[in-house]
Amino acid sequence: MSSAGPSAAFSAGRTARRTFEFGRTYVVRPKGKHQATIVWLHGLGDNGNSWSSLLETLPLPNIKWICPTAPQQPITLFGGFPSTAWFDVNDLSENAIDDIEGLDASAAYVASLLANEPADIKLGVGGFSMGAATSLYSATCFVRGKYENGNQFSANLSAVVGLSGWLPCAKTLTNKLEGINEAAGRAASLPILLCHGRGMNLTDDSFSRQQTFNFWR
Repeated sequence: MSSAGPSAAFSAGRTARRTFEFGRTYVVRPKGKHQATIVWLHGLGDNGNSWSSLLETLPLPNIKWICPTAPQQPITLFGGFPSTAWFDVNDLSENAIDDIEGLDASAAYVASLLANEPADIKLGVGGFSMGAATSLYSATCFVRGKYENGNQFSANLSAVVGLSGWLPCAKTLTNKLEGINEAAGRAASLPILLCHGRGMNLTDDSFSRQQTFNFWR
């Protein structure tokens, strides 16, 4: 397992109001032939190291795992207390306001981590909880071909995984996909695995109840 130092300040758009300083990135090198690279995103308050340690133990020798650390930022739900987070959270209800700027910045950072992978390698993104939400948001950017701010989404995703997460901007997604001729083809080409367990302990049967389905059908 290798790690990279803290990233430079990063934002998804040229007119972004906030600067996002992403933390240390941990990389789990494939033990066999490199066939796929997956950016794996941790949950709220966590970091890339905890997941890289777990992913290194999986019997998946052909996958390279990239485990970045989210920026430290004030969380509205916590009264402004800072935490590592891919975007701000203001409410836990379905009426929560999506932090589009934070989501765009994190999805763009995911794309930048995949940008230098070999052309013949399959690319994926996945995560847990808030990381799962960010990975699903990245999937919508891939299908639309752009971020919410209008900038082009460049990563060619082959798979998306979400553990105990949710889909940001779900209420407006259908309208945003209308009129994009390429969206249906990109959606049909993208396998998505969603898992929701009964507990938080990864050593038990937490993720036994799972479904694999095409999110867009």
